[in-house]
Amino acid sequence: MVIILEVLCFLLTLYYFILIARIILSFVQRPPEPLLPLVRGIRAVTDPVLDPLRRLIPPLQTGAVAFDLSPIILFIGIRVLQAVIC
Repeated sequence: MVIILEVLCFLLTLYYFILIARIILSFVQRPPEPLLPLVRGIRAVTDPVLDPLRRLIPPLQTGAVAFDLSPIILFIGIRVLQAVIC
């Protein structure tokens, strides 16, 4: 049981860092060609969790810019899970 919890904690931490990479890569409009498989992989891992959150939580409009709050909610959710499990 302890090993399962440790693996789960590791996976939550890994997902946390993948989400950070997703946010950083979202600022790059056209990633270099060698990074495209990495970008697609990161999106494939994060989109299934972020898309339902985006449908529930509308972007925050600040003038001409819309601020997506779903990654922040996901960060909070990961940290709460880590606090409970780890």
